[in-house]
Amino acid sequence: MYTIYIVEDERKIAEAICSYLEPYGYHIHIVQDFTAILKEFETVNPQLLILDINLPYQNGYHICKLIRERSSIPILMLSARSSEMEQVLGMENGADDYMLKPFHLEVLHAKIKALLRRSYGDFSELSQPAELQSGELVLSIPQMEILYRGETQTLSKNEWKLLRLFIENKGKILSRDTCLEALWDDQTFVDDNTLSVNVTRLRKKLQQWALEDQIQTKRGLGYLFVDAGSKDA
Repeated sequence: MYTIYIVEDERKIAEAICSYLEPYGYHIHIVQDFTAILKEFETVNPQLLILDINLPYQNGYHICKLIRERSSIPILMLSARSSEMEQVLGMENGADDYMLKPFHLEVLHAKIKALLRRSYGDFSELSQPAELQSGELVLSIPQMEILYRGETQTLSKNEWKLLRLFIENKGKILSRDTCLEALWDDQTFVDDNTLSVNVTRLRKKLQQWALEDQIQTKRGLGYLFVDAGSKDA
């Protein structure tokens, strides 16, 4: 369970974020004392900080800088200020991402998941294995390549993300939502068509080695990845 610390002076916004995120299993702590944010931060010891720019007593840029000097946790800044300079200031003071108000809670959650995944999850640099294997098919993580019986093919970033997800969960049916989440990038909009296109492209590459049946479509459910030669019961 990840702990998220929300430093937002508009209570309705903070409570809306809290109400939306808690059902997903996050532990949420909303700031209680704007004169003791750093002390609260150390007590809460969160894995992610949501930080507004317009705060009582001192602005979010200053708080962001002070927290960045103490911690490397991901920081997501919120602001009604839309100028590029405001966003640059946020990044220069240590923020990892920036979101404009008003915003959709679904998009906020997607950004949170992306930040947590990069910092602590499967896509964190510290947790990257060198390769993953399914039968004789080998996925090289750093090179974004697939190898099979001495032959090599290069994958696009999205093909690489998908194949990694499939191999790590081989034998399990993955919903389309799970696959879309794996493709989500805070810089690029990903929709259902993007997923279909990339699954098709990945199958075509596997088809060169007669391995296209490793990715099976389960109508109404999602996708199932099996080892070559395996038979789905």
